[in-house]
Amino acid sequence: MQIGIAMFPNVDAPAPGRLGRMIEDRGLESLWFAEHSHLPIEAQLPEGGMRGDRYSKTFDPFVAMTAAAAATRTLKVATGVCLVPQRDPIHTAKAVATVDVLSDGRVIFGVGAGWNRLEMRNHGTDPKTRMRLLTERVQAMIEIWTNDVAEYHGRLVDFDLLQAWPKPVQTPYPPIMVGGSGPTVEDRVLAFGDGWAPMIGGIEDQVFDRFARLQDRTDKPLDLTASGPTPTARRSSDCGTEAHTGHLCGSRKTPQAGSATATPNDSSTTSSQHL
Repeated sequence: MQIGIAMFPNVDAPAPGRLGRMIEDRGLESLWFAEHSHLPIEAQLPEGGMRGDRYSKTFDPFVAMTAAAAATRTLKVATGVCLVPQRDPIHTAKAVATVDVLSDGRVIFGVGAGWNRLEMRNHGTDPKTRMRLLTERVQAMIEIWTNDVAEYHGRLVDFDLLQAWPKPVQTPYPPIMVGGSGPTVEDRVLAFGDGWAPMIGGIEDQVFDRFARLQDRTDKPLDLTASGPTPTARRSSDCGTEAHTGHLCGSRKTPQAGSATATPNDSSTTSSQHL
């Protein structure tokens, strides 16, 4: 079982490089950076409006990943998650590939459709089509990463022949972990993902069974990275380890290996004390 840290990178939290070194020194596997470009003033927050600063102050995740990768040697750096429907796919493909090259192949590309509809609209994204847009943009990025000359023609994403480098170090490209816990997330994992990365709050008693059913739908080995509240103690044949109170359990990288992410408080002092 591998353990990672998920955080909102901002000026009130430990700097990504410093935190990355702390995590690597303690034998943890990965550091995951959330993404929000801004906070619309009228947005309703899932926390009830008490922690809006972490949405409005969030660093760009790829800049934070680069800082963490430059300060470490083995730590994996990840988006947790990249809000692809709010991003240009050609620019984002280049950002992912660039960080993968600079980190010598340590990127995990977590993706999601997002929840803040006002934020989406400010990027010109229709919330009603964000799931399809997520799928098409990721598929378009895969075309760019895996072809010297790429093109993509979808309903919402369309571009003719182009060339774009660098290509990722990892082959065929960094693992794509699909965030979300809604009823259609499994379809997106099967469409373009290498695994599932749910926030498990509210689905603690379902996540392992859902993942097992998801794996049954494909011959491709899938990974599970869980973050959020801890499931009750139980044996999971999917992750090959037992999850007890105080730990998170999932499987990623191999069907036998477990992985989890813990989310510390945003303050520098508290985050450092957690480590």
